[in-house]
Amino acid sequence: MPSRNPNDLPTRAMILAAGLGTRLRPLTDTTPKCMMPIGGRPLLEYTLRWMRQFGVTEIVINLHHLPRMVTNYFGDGTAWGVRIRYSVEEQPLGTAGGVRRMRRFFDAPFFVWYGDNLSTCLLDRLWACHRTKGGIGTIALFHRRDAVHSGIVGLDRDHRVKRFLEKPKPREVFTHWVNAGILVLEPEIVEMIPSRRSVDFGRDVFPELIARNARLYGYRMSKREKLYWIDRPEDLRRLETRWARLGDEFSLAGNPGKP
Repeated sequence: MPSRNPNDLPTRAMILAAGLGTRLRPLTDTTPKCMMPIGGRPLLEYTLRWMRQFGVTEIVINLHHLPRMVTNYFGDGTAWGVRIRYSVEEQPLGTAGGVRRMRRFFDAPFFVWYGDNLSTCLLDRLWACHRTKGGIGTIALFHRRDAVHSGIVGLDRDHRVKRFLEKPKPREVFTHWVNAGILVLEPEIVEMIPSRRSVDFGRDVFPELIARNARLYGYRMSKREKLYWIDRPEDLRRLETRWARLGDEFSLAGNPGKP
């Protein structure tokens, strides 16, 4: 089981789940990516349960594609020991734009979790890194062999982010540490997000923060912290095949939630 320090960690988070999941079609034609079943449960349920173990109980989920499948299943979150509010976007606002829309909810440090990935990132360790560095944001980083499908992050010796490149070409890869889609942010960073319709952290916000020499840091996930991409149907099939062994990593026994 992960270590816990719920009295110290942020208790609020936003899960980004408004994507169309185009690479998972035709599966996502009828089911949102965040509701893809893994081991008999929706992907999003594992994220909620994982966050709850670290004392994260106030959660915003942004939605766009087939939102009722999510709201009907999770409701207000009571069955999982959390309180959920939803932000349904008529047009997708991007990863950062979705956060900016809910800026009034974030008056203290908070987590952001990209809802289309499955991870065992230790939020207490991520938070400890962020608190020690004292920056405006910290990005969880995962070492990925095939880095061309992610945002790659270059750090200095103090783990400060100095370079960020979204989905580089093979010749552009300068590191295999990639954005894991799990962040801890200070409220002030939300005010730096442009107010235009669609804004992404990787494409827009991170490069701008680097240009401003803002104190943005990276947290390198350890080998025991896993990250599983579910971008294509074969990724989902591979994960399902391995689930009998991998499911234990999420320590679901005895947690609140639907049976």
